[in-house]
Amino acid sequence: MANNGESAVAAEPKHTPLYSLHQELGGKVVDFAGYALPVQYPAGIMAEHQQARRAAALFDVSHMGQLRLEGSDRVAALEALVPADIAGLAAGRQRYSYFTAGDAGILDDLMISNQGDWLSLVVNAACKDADIAHLQANLQGDVRLVVEEDRALLALQGPAAAAVLARLAPGVETLRFMDAVPVEIAGLDCRASRSGYTGEDGYEISVPADGAAALARRLLAEPEVEAAGLGARDSLRLEAGLCLYGHDIDTTTTPIEADLAWAIQKRRRAEGGFPGAEVIRQQLAEGPPRRRVGLLPQGRAPVREGAPLKGADGQEIGRVTSGGFGPSVGGPVAMGYVASEQASEGTEVHAEVRGKLLPCRVTALPFVKHNYHRG
Repeated sequence: MANNGESAVAAEPKHTPLYSLHQELGGKVVDFAGYALPVQYPAGIMAEHQQARRAAALFDVSHMGQLRLEGSDRVAALEALVPADIAGLAAGRQRYSYFTAGDAGILDDLMISNQGDWLSLVVNAACKDADIAHLQANLQGDVRLVVEEDRALLALQGPAAAAVLARLAPGVETLRFMDAVPVEIAGLDCRASRSGYTGEDGYEISVPADGAAALARRLLAEPEVEAAGLGARDSLRLEAGLCLYGHDIDTTTTPIEADLAWAIQKRRRAEGGFPGAEVIRQQLAEGPPRRRVGLLPQGRAPVREGAPLKGADGQEIGRVTSGGFGPSVGGPVAMGYVASEQASEGTEVHAEVRGKLLPCRVTALPFVKHNYHRG
């Protein structure tokens, strides 16, 4: 902090390679995790959301961190930090995982793909610097961390995504959900994974930064594709029951509480060898004290993050972590944590909103069926 009496000035947000395109398209740009990104375009969040559900929407996710691990010990070194089975991850395949702390709290969630002789990691923008420091401090043996600062990341999401991308890169339509392979798209050396964070079929495309805007323009020129911003990305992932780091999961939540045990494969459950393994094993055996659940507010009023949740006796039993209007559901939806004994589907709880208690029903996730292409 300055010591000359001047107030500290917030750092200007960074620009992604698509910043000029966002401005050209009329995007309403906000500071998100230190980056200038569009929260919406003139069509609005509702239209952008429905575009992804019925055709294809293009998102700029270049703020995410793209990292690579090289060296002969890369698999063992990463398995010491995450509970995923990396040794069993075939070349050209991707897995969701998370960095855990000693108490099993989640430091960040990430995507990991096996690119043959190296591993690709995609981490959250808000945690990127901390993740890099965590890796640098803890990687053991013959392993090298490379930060891919010269690449951008695009997400093409929706039922028309495969047909659209196949026009520029024939063959991508044969990829299965969570395949992640190098591919030439419109003359650019890209990596495409058949994945995303909307619950829809689609692709995340790692592209050289200097070619990202041109590729985005090519994709937006296709009749099925429209640009979409952070607002629609959030409503889509909420309907899909997907966690947002810093909201639904963080250092105070364990993977078992967060209903993410499916991301810990059998070998890792048996062998452990990652931070927090004993806490996770205990919660797998005995059950966690609380659980992440879906919540359907019984009315039209949305229930937002931070709202306390109360049981029938008026005692607080949890808190809402994400909430808003679900355009595909046609009403408000939310996620949160409740005490395990209150987590059964159909349980009625109450969210406290501006001094009023609004009834909500605990429901299974997701709110909208996943449409991943599993082949």
